[in-house]
Amino acid sequence: QVQLVESGGGLVQAGGSLRLSCAASGLTFSNFAMGWFRQAPGKEREFVATIDWRGGGTTYAESVKGRFTISRANAKNTVYLQMNSLKPEDTAVYYCASNRDTRASEASATYNYWGQGTQVTVSS
Repeated sequence: QVQLVESGGGLVQAGGSLRLSCAASGLTFSNFAMGWFRQAPGKEREFVATIDWRGGGTTYAESVKGRFTISRANAKNTVYLQMNSLKPEDTAVYYCASNRDTRASEASATYNYWGQGTQVTVSS
């Protein structure tokens, strides 16, 4: 079965950096776009970043543009989220997801597999 396993979350001070990883198994990883989403306490899940099947096309939420970078290593079945200049408002559980299609997408409804999430906490 398909599994997506996130890692790399933790506690960091404002201005710091974290790198999230998401290891995929049970699917032909290189055939599908991938995305990162997050959910803060008391808030709805929101889009963070997405990357197409080859890694050539990316889209970011305005709130993270210029600070976060999504990338993928198809040979390792892994997608990454490099997060720099972290802010307290970035505190959330971060989820990776696999899309049904090759094209990058901001819409959560286009993703059919989700990881369990990794907690990111940014202290002020």
